[in-house]
Amino acid sequence: MTPSPENEQRLARTIDRTLRELPARRAPRSLESRVLAELARLEALPWWRKSFVHWPLPARLMFLLLSVGLAAMVVIAGIWGGAGLEALPLRSMFAQEFTWFDNAASVYHAIRSFGEIMLRNIPPLWLYGGLAFIAAMYAAFFGLGAAAFKALHAPNNS
Repeated sequence: MTPSPENEQRLARTIDRTLRELPARRAPRSLESRVLAELARLEALPWWRKSFVHWPLPARLMFLLLSVGLAAMVVIAGIWGGAGLEALPLRSMFAQEFTWFDNAASVYHAIRSFGEIMLRNIPPLWLYGGLAFIAAMYAAFFGLGAAAFKALHAPNNS
């Protein structure tokens, strides 16, 4: 039994008319005061606690410039780390102030070469088995967490 378009339109008009005739529901008495109190609390927050769009323009520009600068520094550090930190002009310019940098670079290269040697010497089956074990443990802990949540938030039948 397929409804005709006229019946569907008539039903839609009847439902619309019935719903419009219902009285408007009243909000709880405390709702208005709670909403106004929350709006006042949000308005009283300092600008750095509000969303980014409410920040003053100079603060937004400074944040963007610092973010771009930090991202560029991370990219450059990654490139230097991968290339063996062979930036001779910068090294000679800052040699006195940054002697710790050479030490840090040698430690980084030692750890990196140790990691590469260890990764080459671990059989692939062990790596796949380790990944499968980690995935199984993740699933088990997720299931245990869901069961604990359900047990803790179940309605009391006593």
